[in-house]
Amino acid sequence: MSSSFSGSSPSSPSSPSHPLTPYGWDADWEAAFSPYAAQGLLPGRVLRVDRGQCDVVTAEGVVRADTAFVTPHDPLRVVCTGDWAAVDPDGSPRYVRTYLPRRTAFVRSTSSKRSEGQILAANADHAIVAVSLAVELDLARVERFLALAWESGAQPVVVLTKADLVPDPATLAHLVQDVETAAPGVPVLPVSALSAQGLDALSAVVRGGTAVLLGQSGAGKSTLANALLGEDVMDVRATRDTDGKGRHTTTTRNLLLLPDGGVLIDTPGLRGVGLWDAGDGVGQVFAEIEELAAECRFHDCAHESEPGCAVRAALDAGQLPGRRLESYRKLLRENQRIAARTDARLRAELRKEWKRRGAQGRAAMEAKRGRLR
Repeated sequence: MSSSFSGSSPSSPSSPSHPLTPYGWDADWEAAFSPYAAQGLLPGRVLRVDRGQCDVVTAEGVVRADTAFVTPHDPLRVVCTGDWAAVDPDGSPRYVRTYLPRRTAFVRSTSSKRSEGQILAANADHAIVAVSLAVELDLARVERFLALAWESGAQPVVVLTKADLVPDPATLAHLVQDVETAAPGVPVLPVSALSAQGLDALSAVVRGGTAVLLGQSGAGKSTLANALLGEDVMDVRATRDTDGKGRHTTTTRNLLLLPDGGVLIDTPGLRGVGLWDAGDGVGQVFAEIEELAAECRFHDCAHESEPGCAVRAALDAGQLPGRRLESYRKLLRENQRIAARTDARLRAELRKEWKRRGAQGRAAMEAKRGRLR
């Protein structure tokens, strides 16, 4: 890859004219990097990672570096797109010696039976969740993406892509409202890359920071990325008419400069979106349920048949949609299972809780049988 900084004059790392400033370099990153600068290493941001090699943009240009020195057994600590790395100043090959502590990290669980997490992007300020309007909205999936986005530490934004396919303004407004109900505290923007509808609003949100683009295959992520970039950088393929799904046109995670400022990390379409230690994220997505739960009579209320349950009261009064409560329960159970696989203490607590509930259920059945005799 050719250098985009050839011939540039050196400047202070914290200077606004420093070549890495457009990629997010600031005084805090400079301070964190100072021990490695003293060792003669170069700072750079990881643009993409591929089979133990990565492209890193430095003040000298884009260099290819080997990640052999940063290959821990923990898959969450491998070099990732968006990392700020410490790179050899010269040599063939060059090596990434380490990377700076991440401000944010988007992590999902893998489909493997080893209960591993997979880091998708690092140091993102915004997580753009792309949801296609070409197919029926799946609000539970939106909530799942948002749980991971909140957990990452980034600010989520839901983008309803292909808004041109919903020409009726009233229908579009209704769809936006449905998603807003499932995404409290999150901006929901209808966008059409074809007509440029909503692009200015989205550009204003992500300008000046780092945004990671997430979504299912066929959600229109690559088309949206091209629209934000102002040129056809990402490969785009048509989706199937039957289910709106597409192939993975993006196969690696790529960090790209936006023309109006900021950077975009485009990711491959995600078919599986498993939670990974996302308890806080789930709580953020379902903030209204968490607030109600704080008013329940019992602190360990399961919101089923317990007396004084504020959640059930809101459900019965029509103030809380049943779909939201079921989605909340499902994500909580999934997150507990994932956490229990790697946390022996939590596994023991869950077993104890299951036994307690089982005993309660058996006692209730015995009492019911006694009344029927």
